[in-house]
Amino acid sequence: MEVLNYTEFRQNLAKNLDKVNDDAEIVIVSRSKGKNVVVMDLDEYNAITETLHIIKSETNRKRLQDAIDEMNSGVHHSHNLIEP
Repeated sequence: MEVLNYTEFRQNLAKNLDKVNDDAEIVIVSRSKGKNVVVMDLDEYNAITETLHIIKSETNRKRLQDAIDEMNSGVHHSHNLIEP
């Protein structure tokens, strides 16, 4: 994570946006007369919001934790893929 002031961010806008996209870097832009903002890649943002949606439900959290526990215990099940 990198923290830049507004002027630094603006002066190197293309470079900073490339860093966000190419390196999955999160940039915090600090503003002297306003609230700070976070700049992040859209794919990263979408992944976070999807995760938050999934874990919002107690049932989903339990199913996910059960799957993780099963994987960590070494129990695996193989399934054939359905051909289109």
